Amino acid sequence: MKTALSLTLAVLAATPALAQEPITRFNIGVLGGENAQDRMTSNECLRKYAEEALGVPVKLFTPADYDGVIQGLLGGTLDAAILGASGYAKAYLTDPEAVEPVLVKTNLDGAANYFSIGIARKDHAIASMDDMKGKVLGFGDPNSTSGYLIPAVELPKQGYSMKPGEYFKDIKFTGGHEQTIVAVKNGDVDGGVTWADGLGNWEDGYNSGALRKAVDAGLVDMNDLVQIWKSEPIPEGPLVVRKALPADVKEKFTALVAGLIDKDKECAYGVASGETGGFKPVAHDAYATIIEVRKLEEQKKAN
Repeated sequence: MKTALSLTLAVLAATPALAQEPITRFNIGVLGGENAQDRMTSNECLRKYAEEALGVPVKLFTPADYDGVIQGLLGGTLDAAILGASGYAKAYLTDPEAVEPVLVKTNLDGAANYFSIGIARKDHAIASMDDMKGKVLGFGDPNSTSGYLIPAVELPKQGYSMKPGEYFKDIKFTGGHEQTIVAVKNGDVDGGVTWADGLGNWEDGYNSGALRKAVDAGLVDMNDLVQIWKSEPIPEGPLVVRKALPADVKEKFTALVAGLIDKDKECAYGVASGETGGFKPVAHDAYATIIEVRKLEEQKKAN
């Protein structure tokens, strides 16, 4: 990992920056998935460490939806964020020169992937997607990889039409992963799709992911839920930085996050949404397939 990180930092140092003026501030975007205050709390330690490392004021921004973070990066008002793979795909397809992926979260087994997980209430007699016929399925956000893109591709291939009224009675967007979990718990939707690493125990919400965060927050008892669907492995989304940032700023911030697991394990837990093996270098090529999938889905919608 040290060798790979050294190579990543060397590439960042050698990459021409579009704006070399010293920065006066640094803004970090945090994707939706849980309420804004919890997102701020989970990432406050990273904000403080970044402020120390960069020597300028650092602020956290928690837009209401995924697109708020994506647009902030594209518009230059945000300097860094951990995006989902689909979110990165949208940013890249909109402007290939806006951001660059530098690191990716790893699981305890060293892998850098996770799963889209379908859930339902145990007492609603729903054991699989076969039992969801004529019922309401909830998704988090149209720009979520696990909360929409991957299920939207995989479910129709398995015979479950995504057109409201054809198989599912309706498709609803809840606004985020936490909102989906709460909607299932409260019976506002019959089933929902969220994300988890798929490692560890179901009753803990697995080791990391939206379910784990919901359990930690006391929002749900996993014994009241059942898993009704699981996707193929999905690549973890990248930590991206704005390409126009000075090279030394990108190097310092990347090194900070790469070393976070050793510096402050509790902080890394919050930033990574649960147990993690740390962050390792990643490059654009890791998301080529997701970018192509997103491009095709957008073309389908356009037609």
